Amino acid sequence: MTTLTLQQAYQHCQQIVRNHYENFPVASWFLPKKLRLPISVIYAFARHADDLADEGELDDNQRYIALEQYQSDLKTALENNDSDNPVLLALTDVIKTHQLPTELFYDLLTAFKMDTKNKRYPTFDAVLNYCHYSANPVGRLLLHLHKQNTPENLKYSDCICTALQLVNFYQDIHQDINENNRIYIPTNELEKFKVTEQHFSEKINDSNMHKLMQYQIKRAKKIMLSGTALGQQLPGLFGLEIRLIIQGGLSITDKLQKLSNLFDRPRLTRTDKFVMLWHALRKTNPGQ
Repeated sequence: MTTLTLQQAYQHCQQIVRNHYENFPVASWFLPKKLRLPISVIYAFARHADDLADEGELDDNQRYIALEQYQSDLKTALENNDSDNPVLLALTDVIKTHQLPTELFYDLLTAFKMDTKNKRYPTFDAVLNYCHYSANPVGRLLLHLHKQNTPENLKYSDCICTALQLVNFYQDIHQDINENNRIYIPTNELEKFKVTEQHFSEKINDSNMHKLMQYQIKRAKKIMLSGTALGQQLPGLFGLEIRLIIQGGLSITDKLQKLSNLFDRPRLTRTDKFVMLWHALRKTNPGQ
């Protein structure tokens, strides 16, 4: 038995969130107070897995082994309802209390393991498969926590999360190859637009690269728009938060489309955020 108390485990997860506050709006007033704690635990779980996949001096094989061990530790924690790892101890309580599907956490770990093995993706379907594991579980967990996990809502959520993941890729095309030797643009589409890997590593900002990225961004925007009904259907502040997330994604796609240098990272201005809030409150999208 662990000597950790459940309270200490939760406090540990909250400290992880505080240390990474800029990357995770867990203190958002849009979140019901009762859900901030379980969401902080889910974040701490994913944060540690992300660190295993990307941080430190381990090689890819060692990272994969570490993630396999983390997965095994999760399985043991769930079976025993106990763990000497504070994150896993708190997570078992969150899963039990909120009746969350355990496969969503295994899906997230699958994505991190994929990052240690898959550096290129031959087709867009292969990229979508990665998003199925890396992004979609997050939206699904939020819906389960809010008890809004209808089949229709889950389908819309997958569209939004996949689109957000794609947009994130398109903001970091140089960073991904420079820091982790990863390209998330399908190889067959690089060939179609006559773009090479050197375009990414050397920041070659030519017409071929622009045509490739316009194609990627338009498709991501279409996927995002196909999920916007979720924000219309969800009640209260949760619905508003989802609409704001959608507006943020759409604003970034619009900025990406207008970049003269594809390797510049778009930033949301105060005006952008006001427009996002305006559309979120009115339940409209830009151009409507």
